[in-house]
Amino acid sequence: MANTTERMRGPKLEPYQIVLRPLITEKGTHQSQHRSEKRKNWAPAYSFEVNPWATKTEIKAAVEELFGVRVAKVRTQNRLGKQRRYRFKMGRLPNWKKAIVTLQPESPVIEFF
Repeated sequence: MANTTERMRGPKLEPYQIVLRPLITEKGTHQSQHRSEKRKNWAPAYSFEVNPWATKTEIKAAVEELFGVRVAKVRTQNRLGKQRRYRFKMGRLPNWKKAIVTLQPESPVIEFF
């Protein structure tokens, strides 16, 4: 049986191979900038498309190294690819993995632009 700290599948990934791209959407922008009166310990959250083989601990380490911030929590989602039509045939886009990274409250914000 393998040790729990070892990778279960795939090659060893570098930080730039783990975080593929930020997801700049209306909801993601709202999560990274909106402060609520109800939440006292508000911290920004950012969405990224990540490598499907990456684990939460690898995603946390990669974001901390690439952007110079402190990560509080990582949530992941495996997203199904959408069906698309190409001429007369139906096809499917590839499945992908999404990570929502919440920063520590004292951490600086990430500027994408």
